[in-house]
Amino acid sequence: EVQLVESGGGLVQAGGSLRLSCAASGFTFDDYTIGWFRQAPGKEREGVSCISSSDGSTYYADSVKGRFTISSDNARNTVYLQMNSLKPEDTAVYYCAVRWGVGYGLVSYEYDPWGQGTQVTVSS
Repeated sequence: EVQLVESGGGLVQAGGSLRLSCAASGFTFDDYTIGWFRQAPGKEREGVSCISSSDGSTYYADSVKGRFTISSDNARNTVYLQMNSLKPEDTAVYYCAVRWGVGYGLVSYEYDPWGQGTQVTVSS
């Protein structure tokens, strides 16, 4: 069974940093993409960043470019999202999910399954 478990969320002041982790298990496919998404109350889910397993290619939404960094530790089957210079508008539940096959992007319906999410709250 494929499982994704997020951790690392919390409460931080504006300008602070958090590192989210997405621990993956239950699959051995060669080509996949791990994506981070977020959903704030009353808003649609938004793609944040993704990383391809095949060549490590990364992609960032404009809203986080230059502040967030995605990385992977293949030995630990874990993908990280380092979030710096956090803003109150980054407050949301953050989810990781897997997209199978070659290529990558942040189209949410292409991802399955999803983790349970971790709350990030940035105070002003």
